[in-house]
Formats: sequence, structure tokens, C-alpha cells
Amino acid sequence: MGLLDGKQGLIFGVANDRSYATHIARSLVEHGATCSYAHLPGVKNERRTRKAIETLGISDAQLYPCDASSDEDFDKVFESYAKDNSRLDFVIHSIAFAEREWLAQGKFASTPRDAYLSAIDISAYTLLAMGQRARAQMADSGGGAILGMSYYGSEKVVPGYNVMGVAKAALECTARYLAAELGEQGIRVNTISGGPLKTLASSAVGGIDTMLEHTPRIAPLKRNVEGTDVGGAAVWLVSDLGAGVTGENIYVDCGVNIIGAAE
Repeated sequence: MGLLDGKQGLIFGVANDRSYATHIARSLVEHGATCSYAHLPGVKNERRTRKAIETLGISDAQLYPCDASSDEDFDKVFESYAKDNSRLDFVIHSIAFAEREWLAQGKFASTPRDAYLSAIDISAYTLLAMGQRARAQMADSGGGAILGMSYYGSEKVVPGYNVMGVAKAALECTARYLAAELGEQGIRVNTISGGPLKTLASSAVGGIDTMLEHTPRIAPLKRNVEGTDVGGAAVWLVSDLGAGVTGENIYVDCGVNIIGAAE
């Protein structure tokens, strides 16, 4: 028996086979969950997401297009999911966006208003948007788990992370407020602060290569985090084993966050 047998949910953010969302999906599926997926609009994006999902051994997954800046698209995704599935036990939020130009080292102070607001909209407000729409069906299922992906740059200055760090701080705070309001309905909301991982999204961050080189030198575990590390934590938080955990930010970064001084 799997920890997630009988559980069904929706994953946002599978862009390719290296995405954190893909690693999470793999772990959830391995433990018995049935997952549906939301992807960026367009044939190419659908094809890319489907290809990543097929690496999990799934050929008939439910896919829904979603422009994360559109309330109408979120409505359609959750309405379609509810028609296709009898229950909603979890939602995985693994999406973020900031304009590449403002993710270069030394560029934060020059970030324009529209780039700042766009980063917070796509990277943080969307967690609230998902919670609003997941709430009723999750309550009907007896509760559920909403999980977002964050990073230590929300708390400390990481060169090149810039406005994305501000957005991740907003994401974590949004999760806490959602957790406080949705708890009565048995809905838990948490975030995972994963270590740097070479993905399509992280490649836009100016200092990503330095992060990947630096982590094994200072991390207590002396290595970079792997996708399976975050996938395993997601299984725990989504499963009944995490029934008493909500409003938390769980570090899965090989211990980097406990180190007080750089090498």
C-alpha cells in the first residue's frame, strides 16, 4: 500500500522532466496518488508538459491549460478538474516568474514597478488564487493539502535572486494566512524551501551557477539537493503523516539554512 493510495490532486508547474514539479509528481505517483496537471497555454507547452509526464510512466494524464495571470483561466482549470474528478486532496503550486533582466546581480535597486508587481502576482498571488478555488472541493473531500515551492532567498540576500526573493517572501506569508483561515475545513497549507536545482526556471537567475558550486562546500550534507529530496518531503506533507503540519516552511536544502556564515 502507498501512503497516497486513493488521493487525487492537481499539480501546477511541470515544464520539463527537470522541474521541481516533475520530481514532486514522480514521488506522489510512486506512493499511489493520481495527479492531474495544469500547464502554460499553447500547443508547444502542452506537448512539453505531456512529454515530462510520460517520463513518469503516465500516458493518459489530464492536462489543463492555465495562464497564471488570468482569474478566468484559474476558474476554468478548477471547474474542469471538478467535473473530471470526484475529489481534490492536494494542490501543488510550483510556479514562479520574474523578468530575466532583473535577475542579474546588482540589478535589484533598478527593478521597475511593473516587473516587481508581475513577480509577486505570478509567484505569490497565485497561491491565494488556487486556495480560493480549491477550498470548496477540498472541504467536500474531508480536507486537503496545498503546497508551494519557495527558496531561502526569501529570507536572506542571495545575489541575483533579487525580486524573486521578495516574491517568495510574499508566497510564504500568503501560505501562513491561508493556513490560518482554511484550517477549520481541514485544509493544510505549507511551503517547501528547496535548495538550488538546475531547472529551466532557475537558469534565469544570475547567480545560479555560483549557488550550485557553493552549496556542497557549506551544506552540512556536503551536496546539492536533489529532486527526490523535495519529492519525498512533498509526499510527507500531502499524506496523512503530515496531518498536524500547517503554516510551515520546511527546508529541504541539505542544511544550508542553518549555516550562519559563508565559507
